[in-house]
Amino acid sequence: MRVLALVCTLKPSPAASSSDLIARQLLDLFAERGATGELVRVVDHDVKPGVEADLGDGDAWPALRHKLHDADILLIATPTWVGHLSSVAQRVLERLDAELSETDSDGRPAMFGKVAVAAVVGNEDGAHKIIADLFQALNDTGFSVPAQGGTYWNGEAMKGGDYNDLAETPEAVASANATLVRNAVHLATLLGEHRYPVA
Repeated sequence: MRVLALVCTLKPSPAASSSDLIARQLLDLFAERGATGELVRVVDHDVKPGVEADLGDGDAWPALRHKLHDADILLIATPTWVGHLSSVAQRVLERLDAELSETDSDGRPAMFGKVAVAAVVGNEDGAHKIIADLFQALNDTGFSVPAQGGTYWNGEAMKGGDYNDLAETPEAVASANATLVRNAVHLATLLGEHRYPVA
């Protein structure tokens, strides 16, 4: 089983990133369940704006798209900015729009059978709304969402501080992370064994 983590921080590598940290924590949990993970910090790649699968010279999305097609589980990790997902995460969703016209050899949408999960970090409100927006867009594209497939950390309102500043992972976040991984692997296994019906 393969997991692709698209980290949608605005900070290019090697800058410290809370979104990167929580994605790595989740990939470690996936590895404990035998799933191979790969992390990509999207901002390190020149993903062009648009809604097509390939926007030509210099567009880094086709290579990321290839990794997505090879994966069973997609994890999108994003910070919260002014109460919303990052512009990088929004661009990923826009590029995924091209998958609506892609099908497998039996005519099923190409993303049918793939699982999507989400992780959100930030020192302001917005995590529930961001996860809802991500899951709606990903489900529209054809991904399946497991029970409690979202995890998040919000810092105390009106104060600074980031997830990667914490001395340890809060118990509630650790529990949510474990549930997300357990249910994502379970659902991906079921979908691998029992594909969605052909229309």
